[in-house]
Amino acid sequence: MLIGEYTQTVDEKKRTSLPVKFRKVIGKSIVITHGLDQCLFVYSTKEWQKIAEKLGGLGMLDATSRGFNRFMLAGAVEVDVDASGRILIPEHLKSFASIADKVVFAGVFNRLELWDESTWKSYKSKVSKEADQMASKLGEIGAI
Repeated sequence: MLIGEYTQTVDEKKRTSLPVKFRKVIGKSIVITHGLDQCLFVYSTKEWQKIAEKLGGLGMLDATSRGFNRFMLAGAVEVDVDASGRILIPEHLKSFASIADKVVFAGVFNRLELWDESTWKSYKSKVSKEADQMASKLGEIGAI
């Protein structure tokens, strides 16, 4: 399970260190793709296979399915974790998430989210103010 949040720096070569706690769980090869809320999603290759199969099964006749498949699958990149635990953030994904010099890795159960540090702080502040309402809505549908 991937949980917790860790702040890391991004070097001039667009590399950042995968936190040690996550390295043990996610493996030596990962998939990075467009995420939601202006972050990137990071999956182990095993977990990515499950996600890709679900997306691929949505069908191509529905415009929403086609669009979301393109968003998630076409932008995905398989990245190796080097011997020092670093990963290279591809330029098109770095740009999508407006990543500058510091990033936050957030563990979200079966995936990591990779955020620009300032975007993460803004998002977290907003969500913190709405957490009670979110909990109520999830309680109404029996999710928690």
